[in-house]
Amino acid sequence: MALAVVSDVSYAYPDGADALRGVSLEIEPGEVIALLGPSGSGKSTLLRALAGLVPHFHGGRFAGRVEIAGLDTRRARPAELAGIVASVFQDPEDQVVMAIVENEVAFGLENLGTKPAEIAPRAAAALDQVGVAHLAGRRTAELSGGELQRVCLASALALEPHLLLLDEPTSQLDEDGATAFLAAVADAECAVVLSEHRIERALALATRVLYMEDGQALVDAPVAEARRWLAANRPRYSAGAEETLCLSNTRSGDEPVVEVDAVSFGYGAGRQVLDGVSLIVRRGEIVALEGANGSGKTTLAKLAAGLLEPTAGAVRRIGRATYLSQDPGRYLVKETVLDEVALGVDGDRTRARDALDRFGLGFAAARHPRDLSSGERERLGLAAVSVSEPDLLVLDEPTRGVDPDRMAEIGALLVAQAEAGQAVLIATHDRSLPAHRRIRVGVEVTDAF
Repeated sequence: MALAVVSDVSYAYPDGADALRGVSLEIEPGEVIALLGPSGSGKSTLLRALAGLVPHFHGGRFAGRVEIAGLDTRRARPAELAGIVASVFQDPEDQVVMAIVENEVAFGLENLGTKPAEIAPRAAAALDQVGVAHLAGRRTAELSGGELQRVCLASALALEPHLLLLDEPTSQLDEDGATAFLAAVADAECAVVLSEHRIERALALATRVLYMEDGQALVDAPVAEARRWLAANRPRYSAGAEETLCLSNTRSGDEPVVEVDAVSFGYGAGRQVLDGVSLIVRRGEIVALEGANGSGKTTLAKLAAGLLEPTAGAVRRIGRATYLSQDPGRYLVKETVLDEVALGVDGDRTRARDALDRFGLGFAAARHPRDLSSGERERLGLAAVSVSEPDLLVLDEPTRGVDPDRMAEIGALLVAQAEAGQAVLIATHDRSLPAHRRIRVGVEVTDAF
């Protein structure tokens, strides 16, 4: 008997276009489905429908039927599905509710009425399962985005769900973290639906593939058959391991735009994040900051942009810098996509439209920014920080939630920005982004090549 049945489901968000159009599928116990497709194709909406959040939480227009373990989600609310379904969302920052990691993992168990004597051992076991037992006593506000993603997975696994829903769960994880994360998913004794833009990782884990575009399921097939379809019809989704793109011109003769000189930094009374770090980024150069989650990439990027002041050492910049955070959706302030971008150029809508077109968002100019998918919001953030043509463009995980086709376009745009004379500094785990130099951040800061 199927664990979940989706029957001819169509859905539109309030005041929005159709996000799902006639989607049907069945999910068997224990199978792993790789949910693929471009940004805005309906993947996240389908996961929300399986969790009961669509339509109960989001409202909108819903047709068709979703049944989870025999419960019809039109009548069973998300709270009634909590012991059966668990989710890890795109933005772990919005999912965490407790101040301390071990309390966060225990929170769901407490809400399910788990026996008090079982809560602490199950929470500890779940943290150990995803390789972050050492974070148990840490404050959630002090964790990196990747560390938060692993904590959210621990919270989900602690519930021992029948159906685990994962929406871009490795988007902020380093290579080792992503491997450990997906190994924990593979060991989970439940059905899994995994929406993921690291295609090869998803296909290696999956038993079946569901590929979506424009709210419809174009392919629902076993992995081998789906690979053949992807190779013939969507070649960027059939590629193997991510290609490392290192540009040949290091621009060593150009003037420095930012110089980080023997900088140290720590947050409050916490541990020292950076100690004596130096870095130069020159005009016309793309520099990628790499390293493990929590290694200090974001901190170094913020120091370079002028958002943090070092506790020791100095940062010197020439000209203006703009900064794109890991979660640009938190900083949206305008009612339309066009006005959001125009904010950076004193309301110049002509320049804003040109920037939206460059990032493939011209169609969304009149939409509310929060109606966009996660990948579309990421591209909106890129348009908003680049429209003013700064001397230094600092980007923190700019391809989070972005599909392979758009990722290639973003890479080409960054190369164009550098060729126009900008300096570009990127904190990223995505090795397909082009760079003149790759810098590994950790105990020491060194060139990766």
